[in-house]
Amino acid sequence: MSAAVCLQNVHKVYGGVSVVNDLSLNIEAGEIFGLLGPNGAGKSTTIRMATTLTRPSDGHVVVAGYDVNRQQLDVRRQIGVVLQQTSVDGDMTVWENMEFHGRMHHLPNAQRRDAIETWLDYVELADRRDDKVKTLSGGMKRRLQIARALLHNPKILFLDEPTVGLDPQTRRRLWEIIRDLNKQGMTMLLTTHYMEEVEYLCDRIGILDQGKLIELGTLADFRQRHGEGIVMTQQGDRWNYQFFPTLDAANAHLDQQPDKTGMMTRPSNLEDIFVELTGRNLD
Repeated sequence: MSAAVCLQNVHKVYGGVSVVNDLSLNIEAGEIFGLLGPNGAGKSTTIRMATTLTRPSDGHVVVAGYDVNRQQLDVRRQIGVVLQQTSVDGDMTVWENMEFHGRMHHLPNAQRRDAIETWLDYVELADRRDDKVKTLSGGMKRRLQIARALLHNPKILFLDEPTVGLDPQTRRRLWEIIRDLNKQGMTMLLTTHYMEEVEYLCDRIGILDQGKLIELGTLADFRQRHGEGIVMTQQGDRWNYQFFPTLDAANAHLDQQPDKTGMMTRPSNLEDIFVELTGRNLD
């Protein structure tokens, strides 16, 4: 089976500065792929290229079998996009936002109405269909963006920071929606600043830094490569982290220390590995 999204030797240069640098990446059909990186790493630019909003400076991007440079309309028919900026019209009602999007995709009247009702019900906004979007909470607006992105039945959903700024309960509800859509067979590319979101949702993870892909695989792959156990040592108001192949090895190291003051062990997590690779916290 061919990849749902394929990037080969992709570059993007703005004003002489390389924002994405020789990026090659495949996202398989049916998986949730998490793209991580510090601010300015090139995540949003990568999504913009894959969704035809920005042309690559060099390289090839193929989405759902279509070239993003030569077959833009075909790509757009196959994808749904939820950007981190709220992009629904606050002065229109919930239904009007969906209606406008459906008309832009030339959905026939009956099909459009049925799809709007289906997706508004799915994201639990059917009872707000006649309300102005500006009266909705942030979480409701994000759910509306997801419903709108799904209206034309895309094969691939791009989610750029879909839960940023939302309260924990609303974030968890969106996680449930994302996982349910994936169980129905939808392929997804997700960027986020929340490590636990990636650990909970994503099948595979890519880490970008300064426009380059520096790590790729599952969380289990990452822990196997970098270490499954950590010894934490407090020095003043900071903690130093030392990786070990296993938690047992980390415990054995701790046991050998004559003075264990300010030391502890625990399993490694994605944030530990991210900071080890980039030298920076995600946010």
